[in-house]
Amino acid sequence: MLGTNRRDDLIRFYQILSALEIKVGGKKLLETCNGRMGWPRRGVYFFFEPGETRSDSGGGPRVVRVGTHAVTLNSRSTLYRRLSQHRGVHKTGGGNHRGSIFRLLIGESILARERMSPIESWGTRQHPGKAAAALNLTRAQVLQSEHALEFQVSSLIRQMPFLWIGVDDDPAPHSDRGLIERNSIALLSNFRKLSLDPSSQSWLGQYCERERVRQSGLWNNNHVDETYDPTFLAALERYAMQTAPIL
Repeated sequence: MLGTNRRDDLIRFYQILSALEIKVGGKKLLETCNGRMGWPRRGVYFFFEPGETRSDSGGGPRVVRVGTHAVTLNSRSTLYRRLSQHRGVHKTGGGNHRGSIFRLLIGESILARERMSPIESWGTRQHPGKAAAALNLTRAQVLQSEHALEFQVSSLIRQMPFLWIGVDDDPAPHSDRGLIERNSIALLSNFRKLSLDPSSQSWLGQYCERERVRQSGLWNNNHVDETYDPTFLAALERYAMQTAPIL
């Protein structure tokens, strides 16, 4: 099965997502979501971005981010908890880029595009307290210096439409969720490949310092250089057709 036509597989991928969108009643925005809407416990999500459209596999928006959660043994993370980490803190509009590579990458790109003064602590360490210690600052100083950018990141992500599938298998690196995430990214990625459905010239990711983001056209850093196995599309379709609408 390996080596089939990637364009045809992209067309099938988007056909599956189109059927999923109808089945679940449309894409959602994190701006209007909460944890009481009946989300599946575990799953895979697909973000789109205003202004980013397909050009080779048909019309309509293109996927710019694929993700999942709970791929390590004994993980208790849920689908909505992962989505809420990307969304940020609802009351303040801030967020924690150290808990979301999606937020980290978008923040880096905003800094570059807007030619803003560097935020020394951005992306430093895995906790603001540890970043503060490394930079000889207080935790409050770190959080204050990062808040405006975290707010901008939250504002962008909350307006990105997304779809999801429920895949409630056990946490493990080789779960079906990991299979679908990994192969979806590899299929969509243009990193060192023939460019299909490329990002627009104005895409924010063009300003990212990471070549893997710029070339892949995705807000993903892992799996963009891998070869996909087209047999994953059968699993994607099966789970998509089993995913129920939420409130």
